[in-house]
Amino acid sequence: MPEPRTKGTITTKATTATRSPSPSLKSLPSFPPDDADGFIPAHGGYQELLSYQKALVVFQATQYFCDRFVDKKSRTHDQMVQAARSGKQNILEGSQASGTSKETELKLTNVARASQEELLEDYRDFMRARKIEEWTPDHRYAQRLRRLNRTPGANYDTFKKGIEHPDPAICANVIVGLIKVTNYLLDQQLRRLEQDFLKEGGLRERMTRARLAARAQQGGWK
Repeated sequence: MPEPRTKGTITTKATTATRSPSPSLKSLPSFPPDDADGFIPAHGGYQELLSYQKALVVFQATQYFCDRFVDKKSRTHDQMVQAARSGKQNILEGSQASGTSKETELKLTNVARASQEELLEDYRDFMRARKIEEWTPDHRYAQRLRRLNRTPGANYDTFKKGIEHPDPAICANVIVGLIKVTNYLLDQQLRRLEQDFLKEGGLRERMTRARLAARAQQGGWK
């Protein structure tokens, strides 16, 4: 699916955070206090977001899965890989755009969430066509996957044994589990972004506060 782009402000090339990175999902970048210098808040640092880390694994896993089990010439192959890429890239772009547009950050994060849901349904279609059962939460492999997901700094190698297993039933279920975790993290991220916007507003509000503070330091209105 096409991915939204914000002209002139977003790059798809990985960059370091501007001013200060967000350490984790639990502490997403928030606006500096009103007396902080400038009006562009801390932004970027997407590499540290758990949602991005999981979405990256999903993208890598989907590329591998589709090359093995989906006809490379089929439209489904391209759609699944593009949906996985969209999920990853829109988290990145939303993080980079957050400094000047919270609305864009919310929009792109929501697009990432929608792309992950689309991808999840593609995997379920694959499983239904082959009569593969989706693991229940109490399945021993599902429990194993939950333990791996709690591994600090988990990456593709953490899940490689399951993703590259010769049995497509195991591969598909592992990736489905990873997508579910990514969706949960994105849902949490969207709620936090909504709360931050309601509390602090967007760039226009910060610009107004910064201008008023600057005038006050200059001796009041003239």
